[in-house]
Amino acid sequence: MVEKLQFLFTSPHNTKSRWALAGLCVFVALIGGAYIAFLSPFIAWGFVIAMIGALLMVTDIQWGFFALAGVICLLPFGVLPLRLGFSPTFLDAVMLGVFLVWIADAAMRHREVEGSPMGLPIVIFILLAFASFIAGLAHAELTATTLRRFTEIIIAISLFFVVVNTVKERVKLERIVLAIGLAGLIEAIIGIVLYHLPGYTTVRILSALGRFGYPTGWGVLRYVENNPELPLRATATSIDPNVLGGTLVMIIALFTPQLFTSRPLLPRYITFPALGILWFCLYLTYSRSALIGLVAALLIMGVVRYRPVLAILAIAAVLILLLPQAQPYLERLQAGLKGADLATKMRFGEYKDALILIRRYPWFGVGFTGTPDIDIYIGVSSLYLLMAENMGLIGVSVFLYIVGRFFAYIWQGWKAVRGDPRLEALLIGLGGALGGALVGGIFDHYFFNLSFPHSVALFWLYMGLATVAAKLAISEAEGESG
Repeated sequence: MVEKLQFLFTSPHNTKSRWALAGLCVFVALIGGAYIAFLSPFIAWGFVIAMIGALLMVTDIQWGFFALAGVICLLPFGVLPLRLGFSPTFLDAVMLGVFLVWIADAAMRHREVEGSPMGLPIVIFILLAFASFIAGLAHAELTATTLRRFTEIIIAISLFFVVVNTVKERVKLERIVLAIGLAGLIEAIIGIVLYHLPGYTTVRILSALGRFGYPTGWGVLRYVENNPELPLRATATSIDPNVLGGTLVMIIALFTPQLFTSRPLLPRYITFPALGILWFCLYLTYSRSALIGLVAALLIMGVVRYRPVLAILAIAAVLILLLPQAQPYLERLQAGLKGADLATKMRFGEYKDALILIRRYPWFGVGFTGTPDIDIYIGVSSLYLLMAENMGLIGVSVFLYIVGRFFAYIWQGWKAVRGDPRLEALLIGLGGALGGALVGGIFDHYFFNLSFPHSVALFWLYMGLATVAAKLAISEAEGESG
């Protein structure tokens, strides 16, 4: 079916293709006109864009990854103006579209599913998630929202398989990486602009997203410790400053090697200011967990390959210590290290409660819907503790095994790629970004949380892309040696 559609709409020598395209245009025009007449121009334009996007995705799945990068960075919580018994999001539509296009293409071409060394452990991890979810229904009522969010998480994890089975050429890998960078840069610019606008203007702009299910009113402004007397925190369109910070860390880490490789994806006069914008927006989030994650990612890159990164870290540390504008950030870091501020004290309380839950239900956790005891709850600012609450120590162990296998494979790819600086920079950027996310995950939870499926999707998208980069490096090295 996919091949037929591609031939029908894209073949320059097929007479039927012109009629097919004309018929599609007429169909879209009629449907769009009907929407304008009976609903609103806003919804009509959205429908037309969705139709065009679906057609592009069918012709080449990389368009689906471009859309995914845009939604993850720019509209991660956007809800479609549809009611299907639940409220589907833009992320739902794009992830499901990418997944279905891959399945349809694999079925039509009779292709085997490739999983890499992480494939089987990831399948086991997904099955354990299902087992914990089903077991948890014995003590908590299932709601449509919980079911939708759990399904989003499973699809987000499964994106790994979509990537490794569809992104097989270096050019596609590079294009997807550039799409992620562009979307992240736009989000950073939005965050900086909204941060410096008058408060009432920022509230009015962000409240306009209320038609997409976003919060409205003065609550969209986020402050340190939720205290308006303390510094404002940048959120852009990510609602939560820590979530924005985590996204920016992944993108900064991905593109930092581009400053030092001899064959960058983009000229350095573009990459350098873009990274400056991303860094500045990250600073405005006041996210300590994101900063720790970024430092870890840059340390990995500096130790493994790019020594100048260590100098950048040293310069950044000096600036934070000396610049007057950075003193509020420094004070917040010091308060966190001492456990003196309210947010850190609350985190310590969450850790204590999480350990109580894990001791009671150590092996498979309590699932994703609720807890069997009224004196415990699901929710802690730690990727690993939250995963242990949901899936138990067995689930965490499988996840750590996946991570170990992943970095072993990345190391193998890095040893094979040493003669290709362009691919090496991509591999180290993707691997370093995931390393930073895993370190930051000690202190935050958004890379495994039902409330943040876009962060989960970004994590597994990166793992898939890094696996593709390593596989390309290994196969090219074997081809040269053979």
